[in-house]
Amino acid sequence: MKYCLGIEGTAHTIGAGIVSFEGNVIANEKEVYTSETGMIPTAVAEHHKKYVDEVIEQALKTAKLELQDISLISYSAGPGIAPCLHVASNKAQELGKENNIPVVGINHCVAHLTIGQLSTKMKDPVFLYVAGANTQVICLAGKFRIFGETLDIGLGNALDKFGREKGLGFPAGPKIEQLAKKGKWVDLPYSVKGMDVSFSGIITKASRMQEKIEDVCYSLQETCFAMLTEVAERALAHAERDELCLIGGVGANKRLAAMLNIMCKERGAKFAAVPLDLAGDQGAMIAWQGILEKDKTSEGIRPYERTDDVDVTW
Repeated sequence: MKYCLGIEGTAHTIGAGIVSFEGNVIANEKEVYTSETGMIPTAVAEHHKKYVDEVIEQALKTAKLELQDISLISYSAGPGIAPCLHVASNKAQELGKENNIPVVGINHCVAHLTIGQLSTKMKDPVFLYVAGANTQVICLAGKFRIFGETLDIGLGNALDKFGREKGLGFPAGPKIEQLAKKGKWVDLPYSVKGMDVSFSGIITKASRMQEKIEDVCYSLQETCFAMLTEVAERALAHAERDELCLIGGVGANKRLAAMLNIMCKERGAKFAAVPLDLAGDQGAMIAWQGILEKDKTSEGIRPYERTDDVDVTW
């Protein structure tokens, strides 16, 4: 049996996953950078250098494999924070040369899409991709086409920015989700522009509000998630699809999944969220995308590569 080792290192997570060429995830280890002040690129890169060997060793141990059993190594070439991308790229190239294993650099965002399709078994969905730097509604139509996206800041980063202003630490999303359970509604701006969304004004207003933090968190979630639900529903109608797949780290939020599920039920569509262990940044998705692109080779990083720039001939 053939296996791919995937190394993730685009932002706050350094991860290593091992997936069989048949699509079975057999290991998925990671270490996540945390801070009270947010991400400083050089500090995050140092964190990744410290843990990259450890997560790879743990992944091999979990999979009960040796490096000699690995047929392919893939790494997150972009998009992402350049110093962090270099850690994953350099380690992949090092291991590949030392062990005579082919190496391929893949697109992190596309890896989220394909691991979502693999894990949910959806055939041709609309993808709602909600992560730190990325918030996009995507559909595969000859190539990955972005139907709508954030005009300013990704929702994950927006929530983290609010968290810094309110002293919630980093990452703030899980803390906001818990506080929101005890909150009540207060007014916040709602910003949908066609198929696109904008979060910066909402975050500015929420950060300045003096109401109870629980109420602000509740209203922030309800407003932002309603915006995403609106554009996702419009994308389903426009693309004439009946499947919606929620992917990305923010997809772990149970309230967001519940709102999207209600919308899909009302229009007779199927909804699925990527399993929690595959929702955030991790190496298994990098490994699976590497398998899909196993006949390609690449070196270096591509920090600004967009999803719709990727060649999908695999």
